[in-house]
Amino acid sequence: MTKALGGGVGTALITPFDGNGDIDDAALRATVTRQEAGGVSFLVPCGSTGEAPTLSLEERERVVSITAETVSTGLPIVAGATASGTAVAVETTRRLTAAGATHTLHASPMYNKPTQRGLVEHFRAVADATEHPVVLYNVPGRTASNIDAETTLELAEHPNIVGIKEASADLDQISEIVRNRPDDFFVYSGDDALTLPLMALGAEGVISVVSNVVPALMASLVRSAAEGDFGAARDLHHRLVPLMDFAFVESNPIPVKAIMAHLGLCSPAMRPPLTALADVHLAEIADVLDRSGAHAVGAA
Repeated sequence: MTKALGGGVGTALITPFDGNGDIDDAALRATVTRQEAGGVSFLVPCGSTGEAPTLSLEERERVVSITAETVSTGLPIVAGATASGTAVAVETTRRLTAAGATHTLHASPMYNKPTQRGLVEHFRAVADATEHPVVLYNVPGRTASNIDAETTLELAEHPNIVGIKEASADLDQISEIVRNRPDDFFVYSGDDALTLPLMALGAEGVISVVSNVVPALMASLVRSAAEGDFGAARDLHHRLVPLMDFAFVESNPIPVKAIMAHLGLCSPAMRPPLTALADVHLAEIADVLDRSGAHAVGAA
Protein backbone atom coordinates (compact mmCIF):
# COMPACT_ATOMS: atom_id res chain seq x y z
CA MET A 1 0.00 0.00 0.00
CA THR A 2 1.16 3.55 -0.72
CA LYS A 3 0.12 6.88 0.66
CA ALA A 4 1.37 8.86 -2.35
CA LEU A 5 -0.99 11.36 -4.02
CA GLY A 6 0.48 14.83 -3.66
CA GLY A 7 -0.84 18.35 -3.49
CA GLY A 8 -2.22 20.64 -6.17
CA VAL A 9 -5.53 20.84 -8.00
CA GLY A 10 -7.71 17.80 -8.52
CA THR A 11 -10.54 18.52 -10.93
CA ALA A 12 -13.93 17.09 -9.95
CA LEU A 13 -14.78 16.18 -13.54
CA ILE A 14 -18.17 16.72 -15.10
CA THR A 15 -19.70 13.78 -16.96
CA PRO A 16 -20.70 15.01 -20.43
CA PHE A 17 -23.92 13.56 -21.84
CA ASP A 18 -25.21 13.61 -25.41
CA GLY A 19 -28.67 14.58 -26.56
CA ASN A 20 -29.99 11.14 -25.65
CA GLY A 21 -28.68 11.35 -22.09
CA ASP A 22 -25.88 8.85 -22.72
CA ILE A 23 -22.24 9.41 -21.77
CA ASP A 24 -20.54 11.45 -24.49
CA ASP A 25 -17.24 9.59 -24.87
CA ALA A 26 -15.65 12.16 -27.18
CA ALA A 27 -16.51 15.12 -24.95
CA LEU A 28 -15.21 13.26 -21.90
CA ARG A 29 -11.91 12.51 -23.65
CA ALA A 30 -11.60 16.14 -24.72
CA THR A 31 -12.32 17.26 -21.15
CA VAL A 32 -9.58 15.02 -19.75
CA THR A 33 -7.08 16.18 -22.37
CA ARG A 34 -7.89 19.82 -21.62
CA GLN A 35 -7.37 19.27 -17.90
CA GLU A 36 -3.97 17.68 -18.51
CA ALA A 37 -2.96 20.59 -20.73
CA GLY A 38 -4.10 23.01 -18.02
CA GLY A 39 -1.63 21.56 -15.51
CA VAL A 40 -3.92 20.03 -12.91
CA SER A 41 -2.38 17.47 -10.55
CA PHE A 42 -5.03 14.74 -10.54
CA LEU A 43 -8.51 13.96 -11.84
CA VAL A 44 -11.63 13.08 -9.85
CA PRO A 45 -14.29 11.41 -12.01
CA CYS A 46 -17.63 10.08 -10.73
CA GLY A 47 -18.11 12.51 -7.87
CA SER A 48 -21.11 14.73 -7.26
CA THR A 49 -19.84 17.09 -10.01
CA GLY A 50 -19.85 14.05 -12.30
CA GLU A 51 -23.50 13.31 -11.43
CA ALA A 52 -22.45 9.95 -9.96
CA PRO A 53 -25.80 9.33 -8.20
CA THR A 54 -27.42 9.15 -11.64
CA LEU A 55 -24.80 6.77 -13.11
CA SER A 56 -25.04 3.02 -12.95
CA LEU A 57 -21.99 1.19 -11.67
CA GLU A 58 -21.29 0.06 -15.23
CA GLU A 59 -21.40 3.67 -16.39
CA ARG A 60 -19.04 4.70 -13.61
CA GLU A 61 -16.64 1.98 -14.75
CA ARG A 62 -16.90 3.34 -18.28
CA VAL A 63 -16.17 6.92 -17.19
CA VAL A 64 -13.13 5.77 -15.22
CA SER A 65 -11.92 3.57 -18.06
CA ILE A 66 -12.20 6.39 -20.62
CA THR A 67 -10.42 8.76 -18.25
CA ALA A 68 -7.59 6.27 -17.65
CA GLU A 69 -7.24 5.51 -21.37
CA THR A 70 -7.09 9.22 -22.22
CA VAL A 71 -4.58 10.34 -19.60
CA SER A 72 -1.13 10.55 -21.19
CA THR A 73 0.96 12.02 -18.38
CA GLY A 74 0.33 9.58 -15.56
CA LEU A 75 -2.04 11.81 -13.61
CA PRO A 76 -3.61 10.02 -10.63
CA ILE A 77 -7.30 9.20 -11.07
CA VAL A 78 -9.25 9.49 -7.81
CA ALA A 79 -12.61 7.93 -8.63
CA GLY A 80 -15.71 8.62 -6.57
CA ALA A 81 -16.81 5.33 -5.00
CA THR A 82 -19.19 6.56 -2.31
CA ALA A 83 -21.98 4.20 -1.25
CA SER A 84 -24.40 4.13 1.66
CA GLY A 85 -23.59 0.50 2.43
CA THR A 86 -20.07 -0.61 3.35
CA ALA A 87 -20.21 -3.80 1.26
CA VAL A 88 -21.35 -1.79 -1.76
CA ALA A 89 -18.53 0.74 -1.22
CA VAL A 90 -16.01 -2.10 -1.12
CA GLU A 91 -17.36 -3.64 -4.35
CA THR A 92 -17.52 -0.24 -6.07
CA THR A 93 -13.92 0.40 -5.08
CA ARG A 94 -12.87 -2.96 -6.48
CA ARG A 95 -14.57 -2.37 -9.81
CA LEU A 96 -13.44 1.23 -10.29
CA THR A 97 -9.82 0.43 -9.51
CA ALA A 98 -10.02 -2.49 -11.92
CA ALA A 99 -11.27 0.03 -14.52
CA GLY A 100 -8.19 2.20 -14.03
CA ALA A 101 -8.62 4.36 -10.92
CA THR A 102 -5.41 4.81 -8.93
CA HIS A 103 -7.26 6.05 -5.82
CA THR A 104 -10.88 6.21 -4.67
CA LEU A 105 -12.81 9.00 -2.97
CA HIS A 106 -15.40 8.15 -0.31
CA ALA A 107 -17.94 10.46 1.30
CA SER A 108 -19.62 9.32 4.48
CA PRO A 109 -22.63 7.08 3.82
CA MET A 110 -25.70 9.12 2.94
CA TYR A 111 -29.17 9.02 4.47
CA ASN A 112 -28.46 6.37 7.14
CA LYS A 113 -26.36 8.87 9.19
CA PRO A 114 -23.85 6.57 10.92
CA THR A 115 -22.26 7.49 14.23
CA GLN A 116 -18.60 8.52 14.34
CA ARG A 117 -17.71 4.96 15.36
CA GLY A 118 -19.71 3.69 12.39
CA LEU A 119 -17.79 6.03 10.10
CA VAL A 120 -14.48 4.72 11.41
CA GLU A 121 -15.55 1.14 10.83
CA HIS A 122 -16.91 1.95 7.36
CA PHE A 123 -13.81 3.73 6.08
CA ARG A 124 -11.44 1.21 7.65
CA ALA A 125 -13.31 -1.65 6.00
CA VAL A 126 -13.01 0.03 2.60
CA ALA A 127 -9.31 0.83 3.09
CA ASP A 128 -8.58 -2.70 4.32
CA ALA A 129 -10.22 -4.23 1.25
CA THR A 130 -8.10 -2.50 -1.41
CA GLU A 131 -4.46 -1.98 -2.27
CA HIS A 132 -5.35 1.39 -3.79
CA PRO A 133 -5.21 4.50 -1.57
CA VAL A 134 -8.41 5.98 -0.21
CA VAL A 135 -9.31 9.68 0.15
CA LEU A 136 -12.05 10.67 2.60
CA TYR A 137 -14.66 13.24 1.62
CA ASN A 138 -16.44 15.28 4.27
CA VAL A 139 -19.45 17.06 2.77
CA PRO A 140 -22.17 17.26 5.45
CA GLY A 141 -24.30 19.51 3.25
CA ARG A 142 -24.94 16.50 1.01
CA THR A 143 -24.58 13.57 3.42
CA ALA A 144 -26.16 14.98 6.61
CA SER A 145 -23.20 13.45 8.44
CA ASN A 146 -20.09 15.36 9.51
CA ILE A 147 -16.78 13.52 9.85
CA ASP A 148 -15.47 15.07 13.07
CA ALA A 149 -11.84 16.14 13.29
CA GLU A 150 -11.14 13.46 15.91
CA THR A 151 -12.56 10.82 13.56
CA THR A 152 -10.52 12.09 10.60
CA LEU A 153 -7.34 12.05 12.67
CA GLU A 154 -8.04 8.51 13.84
CA LEU A 155 -8.56 7.39 10.24
CA ALA A 156 -5.44 9.27 9.13
CA GLU A 157 -3.37 6.70 11.00
CA HIS A 158 -4.54 3.97 8.63
CA PRO A 159 -1.69 3.19 6.18
CA ASN A 160 -4.02 3.23 3.18
CA ILE A 161 -6.01 6.41 3.90
CA VAL A 162 -4.07 9.24 2.25
CA GLY A 163 -6.10 12.40 2.78
CA ILE A 164 -9.41 14.18 2.98
CA LYS A 165 -11.45 16.48 0.80
CA GLU A 166 -12.90 18.81 3.43
CA ALA A 167 -16.11 20.59 2.44
CA SER A 168 -17.55 21.26 5.88
CA ALA A 169 -16.55 24.97 5.69
CA ASP A 170 -15.68 24.64 9.41
CA LEU A 171 -12.32 26.38 9.62
CA ASP A 172 -11.79 25.37 13.25
CA GLN A 173 -12.35 21.71 12.40
CA ILE A 174 -10.12 21.81 9.32
CA SER A 175 -7.41 23.69 11.17
CA GLU A 176 -7.40 21.00 13.86
CA ILE A 177 -6.95 18.33 11.20
CA VAL A 178 -4.12 20.22 9.51
CA ARG A 179 -2.33 20.80 12.83
CA ASN A 180 -2.49 17.22 14.09
CA ARG A 181 -2.47 14.94 11.04
CA PRO A 182 0.43 12.67 10.07
CA ASP A 183 2.94 14.15 7.63
CA ASP A 184 1.77 11.87 4.81
CA PHE A 185 -1.94 12.70 5.17
CA PHE A 186 -3.01 15.51 2.83
CA VAL A 187 -5.89 17.96 3.24
CA TYR A 188 -7.72 19.31 0.19
CA SER A 189 -10.30 22.08 0.20
CA GLY A 190 -13.68 20.89 -1.00
CA ASP A 191 -14.80 24.47 -1.64
CA ASP A 192 -13.14 26.52 -4.39
CA ALA A 193 -13.66 29.77 -2.52
CA LEU A 194 -11.87 28.42 0.58
CA THR A 195 -8.81 27.14 -1.28
CA LEU A 196 -6.62 30.13 -0.45
CA PRO A 197 -7.49 30.42 3.27
CA LEU A 198 -7.13 26.65 3.77
CA MET A 199 -3.76 26.62 2.04
CA ALA A 200 -2.70 29.49 4.29
CA LEU A 201 -3.54 27.13 7.19
CA GLY A 202 -1.43 24.39 5.63
CA ALA A 203 -3.74 22.44 3.32
CA GLU A 204 -2.13 21.03 0.17
CA GLY A 205 -4.66 22.01 -2.48
CA VAL A 206 -8.24 21.69 -3.68
CA ILE A 207 -10.57 19.25 -5.36
CA SER A 208 -12.15 21.85 -7.58
CA VAL A 209 -15.35 22.41 -9.52
CA VAL A 210 -14.32 25.58 -11.36
CA SER A 211 -11.11 24.00 -12.65
CA ASN A 212 -13.39 22.27 -15.16
CA VAL A 213 -13.62 25.73 -16.73
CA VAL A 214 -10.26 27.27 -15.78
CA PRO A 215 -7.76 24.48 -15.06
CA ALA A 216 -4.67 26.58 -15.72
CA LEU A 217 -5.84 29.47 -13.53
CA MET A 218 -6.73 27.22 -10.60
CA ALA A 219 -3.44 25.35 -11.00
CA SER A 220 -1.61 28.68 -10.91
CA LEU A 221 -3.49 29.82 -7.80
CA VAL A 222 -2.64 26.64 -5.91
CA ARG A 223 0.95 26.58 -7.13
CA SER A 224 1.46 30.20 -6.04
CA ALA A 225 0.07 29.48 -2.58
CA ALA A 226 2.17 26.31 -2.24
CA GLU A 227 5.28 28.33 -3.11
CA GLY A 228 4.41 30.97 -0.51
CA ASP A 229 3.53 33.66 -3.06
CA PHE A 230 0.28 34.58 -1.40
CA GLY A 231 0.12 37.91 -3.20
CA ALA A 232 -0.15 36.20 -6.58
CA ALA A 233 -2.52 33.58 -5.15
CA ARG A 234 -4.70 36.32 -3.65
CA ASP A 235 -4.87 38.18 -6.99
CA LEU A 236 -6.03 35.00 -8.73
CA HIS A 237 -8.51 34.27 -5.97
CA HIS A 238 -10.12 37.71 -6.29
CA ARG A 239 -10.15 37.36 -10.08
CA LEU A 240 -11.97 34.02 -9.89
CA VAL A 241 -14.46 34.86 -7.11
CA PRO A 242 -17.27 35.71 -9.60
CA LEU A 243 -16.83 32.31 -11.23
CA MET A 244 -16.56 30.49 -7.88
CA ASP A 245 -19.75 32.14 -6.66
CA PHE A 246 -21.64 31.50 -9.89
CA ALA A 247 -20.73 27.81 -9.84
CA PHE A 248 -23.13 27.40 -6.90
CA VAL A 249 -26.08 29.63 -7.85
CA GLU A 250 -27.90 26.32 -8.35
CA SER A 251 -26.96 22.81 -7.29
CA ASN A 252 -23.56 21.71 -8.53
CA PRO A 253 -22.90 20.73 -11.32
CA ILE A 254 -25.76 22.56 -13.04
CA PRO A 255 -23.96 25.94 -13.36
CA VAL A 256 -20.51 24.61 -14.28
CA LYS A 257 -21.93 22.35 -16.97
CA ALA A 258 -23.89 25.31 -18.37
CA ILE A 259 -20.65 27.31 -18.51
CA MET A 260 -18.85 24.44 -20.25
CA ALA A 261 -21.68 24.24 -22.78
CA HIS A 262 -21.49 28.01 -23.32
CA LEU A 263 -17.81 27.55 -24.18
CA GLY A 264 -18.63 24.77 -26.62
CA LEU A 265 -16.94 22.07 -24.52
CA CYS A 266 -19.94 19.81 -23.91
CA SER A 267 -23.70 19.57 -24.13
CA PRO A 268 -25.68 21.24 -21.30
CA ALA A 269 -27.60 17.97 -20.82
CA MET A 270 -28.20 16.94 -17.21
CA ARG A 271 -29.53 13.68 -15.82
CA PRO A 272 -32.82 13.95 -13.91
CA PRO A 273 -33.59 14.94 -11.24
CA LEU A 274 -31.11 17.72 -12.08
CA THR A 275 -32.45 20.25 -14.56
CA ALA A 276 -31.01 22.83 -16.93
CA LEU A 277 -29.77 26.11 -15.48
CA ALA A 278 -32.53 28.73 -15.13
CA ASP A 279 -32.70 31.29 -17.93
CA VAL A 280 -32.02 34.15 -15.54
CA HIS A 281 -28.63 32.61 -14.74
CA LEU A 282 -27.88 31.56 -18.32
CA ALA A 283 -28.00 35.23 -19.23
CA GLU A 284 -25.24 35.95 -16.69
CA ILE A 285 -22.64 33.48 -17.96
CA ALA A 286 -20.85 35.73 -20.45
CA ASP A 287 -20.51 38.48 -17.86
CA VAL A 288 -19.22 36.09 -15.19
CA LEU A 289 -16.60 34.70 -17.58
CA ASP A 290 -15.58 38.19 -18.61
CA ARG A 291 -15.18 39.37 -15.00
CA SER A 292 -13.10 36.27 -14.25
CA GLY A 293 -10.90 36.75 -17.29
CA ALA A 294 -12.09 33.42 -18.66
CA HIS A 295 -14.47 34.54 -21.39
CA ALA A 296 -12.58 32.47 -23.97
CA VAL A 297 -11.50 28.86 -23.80
CA GLY A 298 -7.88 29.91 -24.35
CA ALA A 299 -7.96 31.93 -21.12
CA ALA A 300 -8.79 28.84 -19.10
